[in-house]
Amino acid sequence: MKLWQKGNAAHQKVDHFTVGSDREYDLLLAAYDCEASSAHAQMLAKIGLLTKEEANLVTLALNNLKKKALEGSFTIEDEFEDMHSKIEHVLTDQLGDLGKKIHTARSRNDQVLVAMHLYLKNEITGIKKTVIELFDLLMSLAEQHKNELIPGYTHLQVAMPSSFGMWFSAYAESLIDDVQFLNTAFCLVDQNPLGSAAGYGSSFPIDREYTTEALNFGTLKYNSVAAQMSRGKVEKTTAVALSMVGSTLSKFAMDVCLYMGQDFNFVSFPDDLTTGSSIMPHKKNPDIFELIRGKCNALQALPTQLTLLTTNLPSGYHRELQLAKGPIIDGIQELKACLDMLLFSLPKIEVSKNITDQSKYDYLFSVDTLNAKVQDGMPFRDAYRELGNAIENGDYDPNRSVEHTHLGSIGNLGLEQIREKMNGLR
Repeated sequence: MKLWQKGNAAHQKVDHFTVGSDREYDLLLAAYDCEASSAHAQMLAKIGLLTKEEANLVTLALNNLKKKALEGSFTIEDEFEDMHSKIEHVLTDQLGDLGKKIHTARSRNDQVLVAMHLYLKNEITGIKKTVIELFDLLMSLAEQHKNELIPGYTHLQVAMPSSFGMWFSAYAESLIDDVQFLNTAFCLVDQNPLGSAAGYGSSFPIDREYTTEALNFGTLKYNSVAAQMSRGKVEKTTAVALSMVGSTLSKFAMDVCLYMGQDFNFVSFPDDLTTGSSIMPHKKNPDIFELIRGKCNALQALPTQLTLLTTNLPSGYHRELQLAKGPIIDGIQELKACLDMLLFSLPKIEVSKNITDQSKYDYLFSVDTLNAKVQDGMPFRDAYRELGNAIENGDYDPNRSVEHTHLGSIGNLGLEQIREKMNGLR
């Protein structure tokens, strides 16, 4: 069954090519389509196109379908093109001609738009909550290990003293920026496109403000053409937010992979969080973090993929907009899995002690020695040359006592200020 079908069916090969994986992805969107259809039915009753009793019957049937979709028992057989056609078929089967009335004053275009908006609202909210949970975990680890020094690097060369406290809280504060992107994406998807129909509105006297309130949207997309133009744009905006979180997570995962190596030996994890080698019995591989790195790097390509998909499309609907559905849904699922694994594994991280006592890290403290000379009255450039000559001649004797006091340094991490920044976004 196809909602657009008037006579002969399309060739099976055409059907397979045009439908693609829509049925699979629609299983995740069906509950939202039911929710929007319920609001639409109640609105039709408000303007007199359905009776109140008819709207309630439709809503009851849709609520049952929504429950099935949430439970995972809703199916879309091959005879149906998408969730819309299957839902309308079920309504017609259960309610007769009443089921055929549900499509009044709307199109599949605004149907899928509003379902996607509702889906993205829910997923962005959930991802934001999980990101904040990861933030709290990183801040707890920063507080717990703030006095444990590690080398800081520039150009992958030993540079200056850092600490586990600085490392953990650096990634925590980076997540604040990512939450800002999630909030921006949420603002864009929190606009109701229902009622724009095929992109040019309807001659029916529909009440779009009613469905906006019923579906708990912050506002509506007033212009019907603008509503259609949001398709692809809301996916791309969400993809940018996902990629920003992915960028933070992939960098963190890369650090963990380095720090777990024997040449660093800064951190380790219990055996049940690592994997082995088929021929090297000593191996404890950081597969979790390598996969997080790879998955999150792939996420950073998602905005470009969606940009290229929608580039140079004129206003109005075009079938390739359907191709934005799969990548954004897959991207959301991948990021959620990566966040889940980090929340599962990080509480079990084991940090090494007294790392910077090793002689190979002597030069970590050269800048502090240089600064001490300047504080004693020597001009900076003279102190720099003097210390450089001492290092070159093998006369440098490191002073490992570190005293950094400015806000944001290893001695004054500003953890409370960082928490306050995130508290403003929760």
